[in-house]
Amino acid sequence: MAVPPLRPPSVVLPSPRSDSPPPRLALRPAAAGGGVSVGALDGAWWPHSDDLLRELPSLVAVLDREWGRITRVDVNPTHWQPLPREVPTQGHLVKVGWFTEQDPHKLLLVSYRTGRWDLLVIPPHTGEASAARLMAAASDPAGAPPASALIAAEGGRLATDPSSSRDVGAEAAWESDGGAALPAPLVMPIGRVHVSEGR
Repeated sequence: MAVPPLRPPSVVLPSPRSDSPPPRLALRPAAAGGGVSVGALDGAWWPHSDDLLRELPSLVAVLDREWGRITRVDVNPTHWQPLPREVPTQGHLVKVGWFTEQDPHKLLLVSYRTGRWDLLVIPPHTGEASAARLMAAASDPAGAPPASALIAAEGGRLATDPSSSRDVGAEAAWESDGGAALPAPLVMPIGRVHVSEGR
């Protein structure tokens, strides 16, 4: 008697959220090599909100093409709400790990075939000029300080620089427009950059 082969039941993956905004992302040129130095920043990501379910699908879609299929993301839960265990992306699920000992301004991404990368996470409410400086620093081919050190340095710069009020004005314009895109595009001069306006 022939025994039919066992096959796992078909699993229907949930669809990624359709309102996932295009990612604002700057990558260090050496980062394409597959997580060259563990712990070093490989670039920066400036999400539009603190909702991983909403933000992660578009980021993973870009990074899947750049680095190979992203299978896991580790975050510090301090700045993310809600905290999912997995996020549906285009064609696969990405596991999400939460680690309070991880730098709260860093996102660790793992591709099972290629390696791991660390991205600076720029807080969503950051003004455009500050975000541009942070993206440039995190994607510098020469390397960058740890993620929280970059955020702290930028906070110190804003506290001592009288011209930093332009960042506050940009944030106020963003909020008063209901999140509409600011007129000037964010352009990064270093490395490969994926930046788009709007939500």
